[in-house]
Amino acid sequence: MKTDLDHLPSQKQRELQHVVRVLFEEFEREIGLATQPWKKRGRILKVVLYGSYARGDWVDDAVGGYKSDYDILVVVNDTKLTDPIEYWGKADDRLMRDATINEALSAPVNFIVHDLADVNDQLTHGRPFFVDIAQQGIALYEAEGFELTTPRVLPPGEALAEAETHFNRWFSSASDFVRLAQMATSEKMANKAAFLLHQAAEQLYHCTLLTLTLYSPKSHRLNFLRSHAEEVASDLIAAWPRSDKVSRRRFEFLRQAYVNARYSPHYEISDEELNWLGERVAELQALVKAVCEKRLAPRD
Repeated sequence: MKTDLDHLPSQKQRELQHVVRVLFEEFEREIGLATQPWKKRGRILKVVLYGSYARGDWVDDAVGGYKSDYDILVVVNDTKLTDPIEYWGKADDRLMRDATINEALSAPVNFIVHDLADVNDQLTHGRPFFVDIAQQGIALYEAEGFELTTPRVLPPGEALAEAETHFNRWFSSASDFVRLAQMATSEKMANKAAFLLHQAAEQLYHCTLLTLTLYSPKSHRLNFLRSHAEEVASDLIAAWPRSDKVSRRRFEFLRQAYVNARYSPHYEISDEELNWLGERVAELQALVKAVCEKRLAPRD
């Protein structure tokens, strides 16, 4: 795996060193008082930069408001250590603060955690997402003696059949949520409509990722899923205007709806805001349909 970051500005290289340091510090805090033998043996084996910053085609559009995230794969030695809440929640919170409040990072950080056996299994089965990481990723940290397996070449017909299965399942489910959100909106059930729109958007992003890469992170975090989906299908960026505070604030309403629209008495959304979100999710639905159908189209 490559280790060279010379294509990145020195500031970006320093920021990535900071990201690695935070991941190790917070992980070691989580297992530092462990008594179970398996947890005491817990290790980070690899920290890998993938996506646009690894390839060198990242975007930082000051006018349009879109910027690429740092995409990181953390590889650990035990599948139990991949739990995002128990072991990685504090690292995620700290990195989010560093990108938004402390200004220690010029781009948000999205990281996924898998154990080495799972990564190698994904490579053995030729999953494009992991194959791309193995081929294009840059190791920010690697422990010795833990190699990635040689990726399998997934036959195009097999990949296409799996992608079509994912599309049929997830796009249909997302469309159901769109219709339910429209019904809830018409019945003036604003909070329920906001939650249903969140579910529609979430499933549309899972649909995109599974159809295009045969992999999607197991997450409900909409900004996290949006970043991953836009990384592999840049056409989806158009669904969410970012150049003005109003649009960014309204997306935040949608992001928060997964929990707050159901449980918080303080969550309120106006008819105007709800209708705007409905329009943007409908646009996202159309864009997802287009990019997925392009992937599934017969090739000469």
